[in-house]
Amino acid sequence: MSKILIIEDEAAIRRVLTKILSEENDTYQVEEAEDGVAGLEKIKNNDYDLVLCDIKMPKMDGVEVLEAVKKIKPEIPMVMISGHGDMETAINTMRLGAFDYISKPPDLNRLLNTVRNALDKKQLVVENKILKKKVSKNYEMIGESDAINHIKVMIEKVAQTEARVLITGPNGTGKELVAHQLHEKSERANFPLIEVNCAAIPSELIESELFGHVKGAFTSAVKDRAGKFEAADKGTIFLDEIGDMSLSAQAKVLRALQESMITRVGADKDIKVDVRVVAATNKDLKVEIAEGRFREDLYHRLAVILIKVPALNDRRDDIPMLISHFADKIATEQGNAVKKFSAAAINLLKEYDWTGNIRELRNVVERLIILGGSEISENDVKLFASK
Repeated sequence: MSKILIIEDEAAIRRVLTKILSEENDTYQVEEAEDGVAGLEKIKNNDYDLVLCDIKMPKMDGVEVLEAVKKIKPEIPMVMISGHGDMETAINTMRLGAFDYISKPPDLNRLLNTVRNALDKKQLVVENKILKKKVSKNYEMIGESDAINHIKVMIEKVAQTEARVLITGPNGTGKELVAHQLHEKSERANFPLIEVNCAAIPSELIESELFGHVKGAFTSAVKDRAGKFEAADKGTIFLDEIGDMSLSAQAKVLRALQESMITRVGADKDIKVDVRVVAATNKDLKVEIAEGRFREDLYHRLAVILIKVPALNDRRDDIPMLISHFADKIATEQGNAVKKFSAAAINLLKEYDWTGNIRELRNVVERLIILGGSEISENDVKLFASK
């Protein structure tokens, strides 16, 4: 059922709109409010999929209702109803976030098309929220060890700030999970998180990848192209394995951090960007600085907050939770029943030397689920999880 509220001070128009919508679709549940104050009270206490709101009303006009709704329930599409002389006001409501406006007396086809489009938009917003929750679960941090709880506390403290964060730790420990959590809990969560694996991009292409290029900047530059920093505007850019970045690219990243400006390769025009930078590395950057491979001034710009992600061998108490998490996830992906791990199997896995960290554990759990029995036994671990 789509729940629709009509806020209109003229009873005759309310009745007409209610009749049109009710007869058009029996899944429309239509409610009425006789003025802006009553309408806003209903919106506060109920969940509506769409609001049709008159502009000229006593007590509280439609513009005031729109502004209030956008503060408390911004996801509700608002369609404004305007009289002939209210067109300038009606257009202004679009700037304030109204979905559309309809003139009085309402054209039947225009009204119904607008209602359908507005409800489709609301459904899309709901689906996007569900999808975002699913994506968030993919980056959930599993574990209750002291080390992981410390990281979770750090994320809660830091996420709402604009502070740059440098995440360190061995390969396969889940540094990208920290970056995603920092972004999703920040004020920038509604804007992009752009990930760049600096180790996977050839050194001669890293500057073009980060800052973009103009046509003709190099042989294969056949058209202008925006870089990752522009794509991340108002959001977050995650520079993974930043210790592998070339010194020339480091100099440009430093400028981007200092001046909030980037320049495309081959261009002389500066582009202003508003980006929060989160970086990660598996290297000891102080050693890299001493050996001339990493800029010390860039390190101090990036490392306002340092978060160290521990190796799996340093958080063995989390292994049972991680095994259960991966077993559930793999079963869902493969469409199979969840396989249980015996206590003896889990204890044996806790004793392993996990040099590949969580990434290795996940691979081993998947292998055991595929090759092991209906319950993963200690013997299965000895047969199929050998190092």
